[in-house]
Amino acid sequence: MSEELASPSDAPRQGISSLEIGLRILNTLTESPKPLTLKQLSGKLGLSPSRLHKYMVSLQRMGYATQDQTQGYVLGKSSLTLGVAALSRIDPIQQAFQAVEALNRELDKTLSVTVWNGHAPLVIKWLDASQPVAVNVRLGMELSPFFSVSGRIFLAHLPDTRRDEILDAFYQAPPALPRHKGQPLKRDAFERHLEQVRAENLCCFYGDFLPDINVVASAIHDINGNISSVVSLMGLNGDTDVRPGSLYSEKVSGCARSVTEAICGARAQG
Repeated sequence: MSEELASPSDAPRQGISSLEIGLRILNTLTESPKPLTLKQLSGKLGLSPSRLHKYMVSLQRMGYATQDQTQGYVLGKSSLTLGVAALSRIDPIQQAFQAVEALNRELDKTLSVTVWNGHAPLVIKWLDASQPVAVNVRLGMELSPFFSVSGRIFLAHLPDTRRDEILDAFYQAPPALPRHKGQPLKRDAFERHLEQVRAENLCCFYGDFLPDINVVASAIHDINGNISSVVSLMGLNGDTDVRPGSLYSEKVSGCARSVTEAICGARAQG
């Protein structure tokens, strides 16, 4: 035969269209910051109000949707139970490990994952590139909150009182001033730097950690908005551009963002 026959796995698998419509309705309710009327749902989904009403009756009957005092539709208790059950089965650290392993294979760069141990970042995953970077950092090592990218991200997200305690203790007699873009940072400048790190969820070193080594990091957040872990990438400055908007900066940010979404679900659209 001159033509190859498509295998059954190549053909689109048939689903249940009515189930898919019901799930689209739930997704639309999930993404909405406020209750939606039948008319608003109808417009968003492209379904007639009469047809949509039948779906809403079934979803309410099963507890996946309900109406509030304004008669707008919101998610019901069954949706909450489903979400909690899904969250309970997620391991945030394993999600981070799998993501950095994939990024290490894709980019062939040194990557790490750190967590906050109460007063400093702790390296819980370290993946070398095929040509390892010569740094004295390895699995199980505690890093400085001031002289590591992950440390600065954790500091930037700490409660104000706890962050001030750490800054007070450090700046009373600093062993050396933290640097950024080659410039030493006194306390006021360091605090402004932390504000930018928090706003961008990104911290970059341009030879500030060690000469000729660039580093970039971004935080993974949990369902409560707290940092679960931090992903960091490093390489020689000759072939590892980590400036915001660069390939490696975008890859690290995207990795952290995708794991956050896997842990928390897609963020509601405001």
